[in-house]
Amino acid sequence: MKAIILAAGYATRLYPLTKDFPKPLLEVGGKAILDHIMEKIERVSLIDEIFIVTNARFYSHFVDWARQSAYTKPIKVIDDRTTSNENRLGAIADLQFVLEQEKLGDELLVMAGDNLFDFELADMVRFYQRASTDTIAAHEMEDSDFLRRTGVIQMDAKGRVIDFEEKPAQPKSKLACPPFYIYQQSTLPLIKVYLAEGNNPDAPGNFVPWLIRHKEVHAYKFEGKRFDIGTLESYHEARKLFAKQS
Repeated sequence: MKAIILAAGYATRLYPLTKDFPKPLLEVGGKAILDHIMEKIERVSLIDEIFIVTNARFYSHFVDWARQSAYTKPIKVIDDRTTSNENRLGAIADLQFVLEQEKLGDELLVMAGDNLFDFELADMVRFYQRASTDTIAAHEMEDSDFLRRTGVIQMDAKGRVIDFEEKPAQPKSKLACPPFYIYQQSTLPLIKVYLAEGNNPDAPGNFVPWLIRHKEVHAYKFEGKRFDIGTLESYHEARKLFAKQS
């Protein structure tokens, strides 16, 4: 299994903090957001290589970070060759960019590079192996305003995803779907099909409602906190919480 970390965004909502510095390398709790993620990936024995896709503006930052890191799994930084928010490829197009450039055909863990979370990715991978289907993550959220700003799913009694809405005005459930996905080998060619049909190449969750019409997908429900560092307010909130824990 390979891992792809999506880190090619320009984080304009965190300006000026991220105008010349990538969001995943911002410090939280004494280390970069990306280091929190990498420590969890390191504990997934099935993953043997990690790809970080970023843009031309921030490529050197990630290369320097990777050069100075001491993780045991190989890390490769990919430049998607975009230079601004206006010409960005979008997360799903970035995923396809890496698949084609690196000729990847393995099972794939895909995740955003700007989320902090309590659960173990190793547990999600074990769930994926038991389900033997594509797997997405989900957690219960009582905050209706938050649910209106994220992907929301519905599941049947067997844990299969039967509905997904991105940023619904009227959420049909309390199950938020953060950007953590595990795709089977057989799913990877479908990403190209999805894009060729002219579907939205941006937020990675946009692929899920299309996918559940073509394949069975299960949801891994996790407990604990999850921070989406999407705004200056959420970044400072995360820093305060992790400072208390350290």
